[in-house]
Amino acid sequence: MKRIGVISDTHGVLPKEYSIFFKDCDEIWHAGDVGSTDVLLELQQLALLRVVWGNIDGADIRAQSSEEHFFELFNQRIYIRHIVRTFSKYDNKILERLKQLKPTIVIAGHSHILEIKYDQQNKWLYINPGAAGKFGPHLKRTMVRFLLNENGVSDLEIWEKEKL
Repeated sequence: MKRIGVISDTHGVLPKEYSIFFKDCDEIWHAGDVGSTDVLLELQQLALLRVVWGNIDGADIRAQSSEEHFFELFNQRIYIRHIVRTFSKYDNKILERLKQLKPTIVIAGHSHILEIKYDQQNKWLYINPGAAGKFGPHLKRTMVRFLLNENGVSDLEIWEKEKL
């Protein structure tokens, strides 16, 4: 079993509470729009970091990440990509890719909207942690953490704060 932290759309700024919320995490998954290599360095000090780049990320972030990340952990097949679109309204090319890979968990960013739902049709858990950064259309800054094991996700928790 591992505790996983999920974050996206930091746009170069982490909430000051990130280190407390992710303190006991074994891994942190960043779903893109990192915005600064400083964000990567800070998160790497806490746990193993898996990161994909987003549409605002430059060459410095892209050199340390990939457009998509697909891996298995505890027999769970995890797919992370910044732009997947929203739950059940997936980009057609991405949906085709997802149907090939058959993930059990899909992690997305970009929308700045916290959304966690089980896709009954495609048989995967869709998690968009919303936006943790200060920039963008969101009203609240959010992050997610959960336990992951052979049975999937449990003990899911959400950190939320007014954007100000």
